Amino acid sequence: MEKTEWYFEYELQYNRPGLLGDISSLLGMLSINIIMINGIEKSRRGMLLLSQHDEHIERLKTILDKVDTIKITKLRKPKLRDRLAVRHGKYIHRDTEDRKTVRFVREEFGLLVDFMSELFKSEGHKLIGVRGMPRVGKTESIVAGSVSANKKWLFVSSTLLKQTVRNQLIEGEYGEDYIYIIDGVVSQQRASEQHWQLIREIMQIPATKVVEHPDIFIQTTQYTIDDFDYIIEIRRDENEEITYDSIERRLGSDSGYSMFEF
Repeated sequence: MEKTEWYFEYELQYNRPGLLGDISSLLGMLSINIIMINGIEKSRRGMLLLSQHDEHIERLKTILDKVDTIKITKLRKPKLRDRLAVRHGKYIHRDTEDRKTVRFVREEFGLLVDFMSELFKSEGHKLIGVRGMPRVGKTESIVAGSVSANKKWLFVSSTLLKQTVRNQLIEGEYGEDYIYIIDGVVSQQRASEQHWQLIREIMQIPATKVVEHPDIFIQTTQYTIDDFDYIIEIRRDENEEITYDSIERRLGSDSGYSMFEF
């Protein structure tokens, strides 16, 4: 029988010495293997488990429900959010009103790149929007996530090194192994009709597309925010407000952005 992965998370009610050892011994007696373990934020501990028998997981839950030193918070087949939490010791935070919007701060760059990498590697072709102010790490994280996912990346429009506005692709730049990166502000401010024709063509390619400044992008296309599978927000700190006035004003100037703006 094939073994199945489970995500087990519990909250400490009383962190007595030897508690983790007791839980590990219980898992061993039930023939449940620990793949990975980590503290999750302040008072929780998460584990990726491997078990050949689902009834052993049920027995684990029954036993631990009677233990007053911990409280089981999750015991389920692992989701992407669970895997990243136990890997990094932090939760990915979702918007309370729009569950497809996920939020990161700059100091969580490793978690952000790992999250993007998992999205890029997963099955299906996604449309992902990235919000954030200049120099917060939008393009940097997309490229790093592409490298981690072993994907090629292609700038359709960008300001990373110099202002890039592509009007066509060459042979070999089509395919699901590419991550197509579009800067919604640059495309709106600088693009020709040929560029927009290329974007329409790219949107039909069965590959992942990442749009920086999606709220600007949808102003000049037939797409809406509802068409995006994920919206990723990146801030310097949790209280930073993401606005577009200064971005549009500076892109409208002759100087544009330098490579250091992002």
